[in-house]
Amino acid sequence: MENVVIVGAGISGLTAAIYAARANLKPLVIAGKEEGGQLMLTTDVENYPGFPEGVLGPVLVTKCKEQAKRFGTRFMDGNVEAFSVKAEGGENTYELSVEGEKIEARTVIIATGASARMLGLESEMKYFNRGVHTCATCDGPLYGGKDVIVVGGGDSACQESLFLAGIARSVTIIHRRDEFKASKIMQERVLDNNRIKVVWNTAVEEILGENRKVTGMRIKNTNDGSTTEIKAHAVFLAIGHTPNTAAFKGVLKLDENGYLVADQRMRTSLPGVFAAGDAQDKVYRQAITAAGTGCMAALEAERYLQRAESIDL
Repeated sequence: MENVVIVGAGISGLTAAIYAARANLKPLVIAGKEEGGQLMLTTDVENYPGFPEGVLGPVLVTKCKEQAKRFGTRFMDGNVEAFSVKAEGGENTYELSVEGEKIEARTVIIATGASARMLGLESEMKYFNRGVHTCATCDGPLYGGKDVIVVGGGDSACQESLFLAGIARSVTIIHRRDEFKASKIMQERVLDNNRIKVVWNTAVEEILGENRKVTGMRIKNTNDGSTTEIKAHAVFLAIGHTPNTAAFKGVLKLDENGYLVADQRMRTSLPGVFAAGDAQDKVYRQAITAAGTGCMAALEAERYLQRAESIDL
């Protein structure tokens, strides 16, 4: 029986592991097949405290993993395929199925993250992190005084565009429909900003580039089928995120978009199960906020076990 099982090895799960290990809980991290999370797809992280010159995303993940291991965290590969509740002596315990192996735990921290939705174009992967990005707050400052494109029409696309408008020379929003899906106030802010241009009824056909850098985009009018090429130094995709919570559906409470529902103390709908990082955060989605919720979840798991007096040392 494990004291704490942490599902996910991104910055949130690794922070939870550091705190749980330092509390002598001997945590087990189920790393998943995409160990490291979104940071493994990020080049320069310039807004994480303690790194005045910035840090590469994979380097930050590696350092966090080494720190977690130093305090006794154990790691295993594989994805959680099923999650269930087991009642034992009046106290819930939990069973996780990891590629055929059963693991029982007194507490579980779910830090499985969320994946940015992509367009499905070969060119977007070719230029990913070479001009194609999914986070304006993370990568927008790289394009100060340059021309950028945002793809999307919801609140996220509007927020990203407004942020970029304070940095870039120009922002062009590409949207498939003839009106935004965003809230009215967000629409007004975008349409009133003279640095932002909206191209309606338009789909992305291809992201263009040369010498390993984005140079623009070919777009197609959805009404008449005509195509146009526009120049840009970067493309920001803002068409939503998908939380990686499928294994917990039907057992834990999820919201209408599939995010884990958790309170301010990271507690989910089941006692002893905590959420952290982007699997429960559809607002901020930053490395530092993910780390913070990982810390909170680990502290809450420790307190839960102390109250239950069921720690295996």
